[in-house]
Amino acid sequence: METSEVERTEDGPARMPEVKDTILQTIGDTPLIRLQTIGAEVGPDILVKVEFFNPGGSVKDRIGVSILDDYEERGILKPGGTIVESTSGNTGVGLAIAAALRGYSAIFVMPDKMSDEKIRLLRAFGARVVITPTAVEPDDPRSYYSVAKRLVEETPNAVLANQYHNPANPAAHYLTTGPEVWRQTAGRVTHFICCLGTGGTISGVGRFLKEQDPRIQIVGVDPVGSVLHDYFYTGVMPPAQTYKVEGIGEDFIPSATDFSVVDDVVQVTDGESFRMARRLVREEGMFVGGSCGSALAGALTYVRDRELGPEAVVVVLLPDSGSRYLSKLFDDDWMRENGFLAASPVSGYVSDVIAARGHRDVISVNPSARPRDVVALMKANGISELPVLGDDGDVRGIVREIDLLSRMLEAPANGSEAQDGPGSTIEPIISNQIAIVSPGTTLGVLGKIFGDTGLVVVRDGERVSDVLTKIDLIDYLTDNVDARP
Repeated sequence: METSEVERTEDGPARMPEVKDTILQTIGDTPLIRLQTIGAEVGPDILVKVEFFNPGGSVKDRIGVSILDDYEERGILKPGGTIVESTSGNTGVGLAIAAALRGYSAIFVMPDKMSDEKIRLLRAFGARVVITPTAVEPDDPRSYYSVAKRLVEETPNAVLANQYHNPANPAAHYLTTGPEVWRQTAGRVTHFICCLGTGGTISGVGRFLKEQDPRIQIVGVDPVGSVLHDYFYTGVMPPAQTYKVEGIGEDFIPSATDFSVVDDVVQVTDGESFRMARRLVREEGMFVGGSCGSALAGALTYVRDRELGPEAVVVVLLPDSGSRYLSKLFDDDWMRENGFLAASPVSGYVSDVIAARGHRDVISVNPSARPRDVVALMKANGISELPVLGDDGDVRGIVREIDLLSRMLEAPANGSEAQDGPGSTIEPIISNQIAIVSPGTTLGVLGKIFGDTGLVVVRDGERVSDVLTKIDLIDYLTDNVDARP
């Protein structure tokens, strides 16, 4: 069989356009795929951007090379240097790929809740992996943030990749992921939904898409236990709780997050995340991780809540591969031990509880209210907790009977009104122990939220439309769920 000669130039054989020079050139341009089964009952098509097609198996490959490029251009990273990062695993892989090609060493610090597969994968690239406890505060010297900083100080010619605060993180998505979504949907995207973590993805993509069309809605998904959902709606830092899903959510606010381009944030539970990830494998053939389940579960909640029609074009970013979670969410024994295997027998949404109970007008107070007036309002309505709304209708927190009592007990013994005089307000005793949900929030999420607070505010769009208490949920479950053992 005849073969044509290879075209040559003066410098040798011509370049072959289909051949990549390095693995780094395969990062990005991941496919956008229409779901066939999951979400078929909702109005719009759900399009998923599948990031496990990146060479390192996750969306974080994009920022690994971006951070190294930036450090090299600015002379921060020297030849033979060491890259240090606190990571849930995926960013470490993205950095490790680039480091392997460019001759850098790598040290990665990970919380102990991360899967064994992630640890082994990073070590396969020749990286050193340091494991730290999960349940500690960010500024604790044992936290993975603090340990990473200490290792940089102790290691000659080392730099911290600093994904949580590095502008190269959102910049990577502004330059690649956002333009890809716009091009792949022919500019028809109406909603972009992804998980919150460092905030790089949602900030970079959100900024690019809103520059193309300000009407595009950018929606974050946050696991219950993370602080980002409540901080977005209240501007107040709630206490962080532990959760099982990896790689998303935070216990602090990363500066890489630009909330100005985010329109909504939806919460999901661990159970919803893991069960949806397993559905994606079995019903759509997409072997993805737990945070992918979070993204899609949150997206479907948002679509149902907003009653989006078929004209909407909803893009959901699926961050990584399921190969790193075989010992966890894809292990039936692990799922059973953690109570996630069987779907909850309780189905339904916040809107169902409100419909069954009947709508109530929201009784609230302003931060400038006097304690004695708040007490009188509580007595008149037979309630012990009230939401506090600002003049603009934003939720500022909650005022509780027990806090009012404590304030009154602090009053001077002579009975003066120093603690409740004309200038006294409830501002000092407003608590942030309050959660905000939407009518489309599932009862699974609502039940978990009630483990940490006794009052939940329901926000319908921009308006606070209702409040729910634990007894409202108990009454609904008593009347609507089969309680047989």
